[in-house]
Amino acid sequence: MALNARKVDTAGSGRHGDGRGLFLYVKPSGARSWVLRYQVKGRRRDLGLGPYPDVSLAMARDRAAEARRLIAEGEDPITKKQQAKPKTFREAALELIESKRPGWKNAKHAAQWTSTLEAYVFPKIGAVQVAKVETADVIAVLTPIWAAKPETANRVRQRIEAVIDYASALGIRSGDNPARWRGHLDHLLPKPKKVRAVKHHPALPHAEIAEFMTDLAQREGVAARALAFTILTAARSGETRGMTWGEVDLEAKVWTIPAGRMKAAKEHRVPLTDAALVLLGQRTEDISDENLIFGSEAKPGKPISDMSMTAVLRRMDRTNITVHGFRSTFRDWAGETTGFPREVIEAALAHGIKDKAEAAYARSDLFDKRRKLMEAWTVIALAQTNTDNIVAFSK
Repeated sequence: MALNARKVDTAGSGRHGDGRGLFLYVKPSGARSWVLRYQVKGRRRDLGLGPYPDVSLAMARDRAAEARRLIAEGEDPITKKQQAKPKTFREAALELIESKRPGWKNAKHAAQWTSTLEAYVFPKIGAVQVAKVETADVIAVLTPIWAAKPETANRVRQRIEAVIDYASALGIRSGDNPARWRGHLDHLLPKPKKVRAVKHHPALPHAEIAEFMTDLAQREGVAARALAFTILTAARSGETRGMTWGEVDLEAKVWTIPAGRMKAAKEHRVPLTDAALVLLGQRTEDISDENLIFGSEAKPGKPISDMSMTAVLRRMDRTNITVHGFRSTFRDWAGETTGFPREVIEAALAHGIKDKAEAAYARSDLFDKRRKLMEAWTVIALAQTNTDNIVAFSK
């Protein structure tokens, strides 16, 4: 039966229906509130319509009628209500991160987004309604770090821009994005690259690679072998650490890294020299394809840590270089002292080709040419005297 004013005032604790899904909820404390129960796509939902007596019976019926109208038009009143509710920049940012999380290849992306926003953005504009963030707010966030940390500052700007674009897509903000660069902030801030030169990973001069590898050969342990292998293949450390026996074709001397483990999300084949194969060790019959080649000795079944190869460098008193820097060593050697084409060198480093026209022609992974390049690199790195594998160098 439909409710009336007296029933609303005197109803005991529990749920009391007015019809067509409208209910009065009464708590044991006597507090009263209105709820509309409905279904959308087979899912039951409860829409709060406000407390009594602030919302009278007549007002509750009017609000319920409006909600039913939206439902009849195919909309969900709760979703519409959430969209209409003003969001702070922080709320919108966290929602965006969650929406992006399933599509990110690496879980670290979410942590990086959250940490930079919490460090530089939320303290200044986190509580500001995202619909009201203006250029002055963005400048206030960026100015303290634009000169001191240009790379970080540019990432922060891009993330602010993404959050505001997200708010616009939800329909809770309109107008131009105050964090956009081209045609806006580029008139107010210097280009990040001009603020300070990009900091590169400290690299070993290629003329010293043979001496370094001789010293490294005296070191024992999985991490030392992994470092030597990483250098000879010009691979990224994470690619080496996650390497399994199933990725290696010993007969063909090929290491195939699946797309899921590559920075560019594209499968990459690496030609292996005899010296690189020796560093893998012997595979016995009881070793499965899933077994890690450079697994942790302390934690069986786990790869060596990302700091283990760096620790080898420290023990060698090489604190002025990084593991990643050996890719630069390889790149400098190949570009400055050999006649190998640039596209072959870039393919060996698994670098994407930014020029679209050039990329359209580079459909091959240039594998055979890369094998010759890696053989030449091994000769230089290990100071080998066997000239059978040496290719012609430019004068």
